Amino acid sequence: MFSSRENIENSLGNFHIKDRMLRYSNFIPRFYNLCKSLGFSPGKIMPSRAFCSDESQGFPIILITRHFGTFPFNHGQVGGVVATDRHGPHSHHGKDLVIIQASHVGYDPASEEFGIYQRMQTSSGEYSSDCGKIGHVLDWYQAEYSYAQRNILLLQHGDQTLVCIDNQLLNPSRDEGLFLINESLIAVEEPEQLQPIVTHSTSRCFIASAGLVERAHAQGWSGQDTIEIGALLTPDMFVFKRHIKEDTEGKDHLEMNLLPVMPWVVASERPLLTAAMVNTQVEFDRTYRTILRESSYQGKNIFFISGLNIDISPTPGQIFPLTKFVPWAAYVQLEDGSHRIIEQGDLVEQLYTQSEENPDQISLDDAMQTMEEAEEIQLSL
Repeated sequence: MFSSRENIENSLGNFHIKDRMLRYSNFIPRFYNLCKSLGFSPGKIMPSRAFCSDESQGFPIILITRHFGTFPFNHGQVGGVVATDRHGPHSHHGKDLVIIQASHVGYDPASEEFGIYQRMQTSSGEYSSDCGKIGHVLDWYQAEYSYAQRNILLLQHGDQTLVCIDNQLLNPSRDEGLFLINESLIAVEEPEQLQPIVTHSTSRCFIASAGLVERAHAQGWSGQDTIEIGALLTPDMFVFKRHIKEDTEGKDHLEMNLLPVMPWVVASERPLLTAAMVNTQVEFDRTYRTILRESSYQGKNIFFISGLNIDISPTPGQIFPLTKFVPWAAYVQLEDGSHRIIEQGDLVEQLYTQSEENPDQISLDDAMQTMEEAEEIQLSL
């Protein structure tokens, strides 16, 4: 999906969040009504969710059950990866079919911070990363990036501005790690023939590239002191190498999705939010293509929608998070063979044209009461 560094920046920039968020209590009835408007049959729709396994995803599942009238099929793996080998079973469980895929990210309204969520069931209501799977994947890359930020220095040496780089970061024989794009930091015509101006015991210093010097001065550096490169180490200056087992829909699948864009993720202001957005984009593109090839989906109505779940930590008195959904894209296929992709702007517009009222929604309390009052059935063995 991400074929070039320019393509990465364009793709990330096209995923808009501001003014695109819907509360789940508004999103699901609007989405249900949108499905009905396309000819999906009430009472014959089998929804499926491809969510992470976190408890924070429970409230959206309850709302899907309430508005579609049945508990959703499970298409999801940890991190919001879609289990595409479940397409066949899903197709046999309903006349019309819906898949809702969403990566998720936490949000704490008190600190206005993305990427954390208060776990109310812990002993003291501790905060932890959300999505935890994404957070775990990012840890190694963030540590590599932080090391580079601290161990690349800018300093003035006479009339020359030097960039001093830790020897480890200059070692091309490493199997894994953060690898610098030398020409973005160093003023040299032949990057493979680097000649240091100054050599230290653990680092080497080179004439800094004009672009790096210009950015440093723009950030207020006067050249009078030595500074760590810090945030001046931007995604265009490095790549990551990491040994990952390329097992589609296996334990490293999410990391495979993120690796091509990891420099942008770790350098972003909100890494977990950026990572969740990327995973949603990759999973939509990948899953859409598997739906096209799934023979059991042919001749059926199917609505596949991807987006981002934002889990807002519960406040005192709340049992569930105030989850918001940010639509990214959708694929609609109708039983007559017609099909189309709906991009984010049009998708949001189509959702807002639908009513928030769903006359077909069920009462979960009444359904539970009916089951409790039902006559006991004895099983014959």
